Amino acid sequence: MATHKIAIVKGDGIGVDVVNEGMKVLDALAPKYGITWDYTELPWSSDYYFKNGQMMPDDALVTLEDFNAVFLGAVGHPDIQDNITLDGLLLPIRRRFDQYICLRPSVLYPGVESPLSGKKPYDIDLTVIRENTEGEYLNIGGFAYHGTPNEVAVQTAVYTRMGCERAIRYAFDLARERGKKKPRHIHHEIERAWLHDYLGPHVRRSCRRVHRHRLGIATDRRSLHGSYSTT
Repeated sequence: MATHKIAIVKGDGIGVDVVNEGMKVLDALAPKYGITWDYTELPWSSDYYFKNGQMMPDDALVTLEDFNAVFLGAVGHPDIQDNITLDGLLLPIRRRFDQYICLRPSVLYPGVESPLSGKKPYDIDLTVIRENTEGEYLNIGGFAYHGTPNEVAVQTAVYTRMGCERAIRYAFDLARERGKKKPRHIHHEIERAWLHDYLGPHVRRSCRRVHRHRLGIATDRRSLHGSYSTT
């Protein structure tokens, strides 16, 4: 029976509740798939920050290298700025272990009432794939005239061809795998990318390059503002 070492970082607030319930699900699935879990809980959270002045210890990333996976809950506190929780915990983990995919399935399950009228169980069954390490997450920028009335903040979003294409490949391959059960297609969207002079064309070229090697999957392009849709 395979044993997987899992680092548990429950985080704050609802993150603790979600991870606790998620661990129950993992424990229920383990016998079915012949898996055992070796959990190690790490107390990295906003409380840890209040006590230690940092979100996790200096050797945290080295510690995580010994695990097969990290089960990480939501992190945040009204008295801590988001950049502290991001730069002190979430983003270093993403970068060190190259966690470049943010996978967000959305399924309407039986027994759950949707705010959308007339939707039955499984009428809503989609997966959103977001690039998870580039863009604003690269933390490139700075301040000028800091602390003065003329202070300026610059935040640069960086999208590499490698980063775009590997996220798009993941989306195509997932659509193909899910398509074994029912037809699938891809909407490719990146925030306001389609309104930008450089980012939009860059992402569209990446999508076309990937699509040439993954034929048989329909794509369309939509503005997140809902102003247009093209196929």
